[in-house]
Amino acid sequence: MKSRLNVIDNSGAIVAECIKVLKNAKWAEVGDEIVVSVKKARPISDKTSGSMSAAKIRKGDVRRALIVRTKKEVRRPDGRYVRFDDNACVLLNNQQQPLGSRILGLVSAELRFKNWVKVVSLAPRVV
Repeated sequence: MKSRLNVIDNSGAIVAECIKVLKNAKWAEVGDEIVVSVKKARPISDKTSGSMSAAKIRKGDVRRALIVRTKKEVRRPDGRYVRFDDNACVLLNNQQQPLGSRILGLVSAELRFKNWVKVVSLAPRVV
């Protein structure tokens, strides 16, 4: 709750803040769905609005998101621990599909085990 996450898709949002965890827990981990408020977004110009296929995201929008990286380490079944430099998410639409058409950073391999195959296939690298 109240943590800031980088948005790593091309939906138009840059920074989002977690306002609700959508499972019965105090915190969320990689592969969990959360509700976020967009704190910083790219400006929308009238010239590019007709050609953009992504939804228009503005500052203050409340959306669902999927956590793809966390600073808190995650234990893998083979005993290794994996952690990242930042907390990152991908915005989702109502059908639990990514809102953007591209993912611009690496994602955690735990998404594959939690059946987020569409996000894994869009990512340039899975760690």
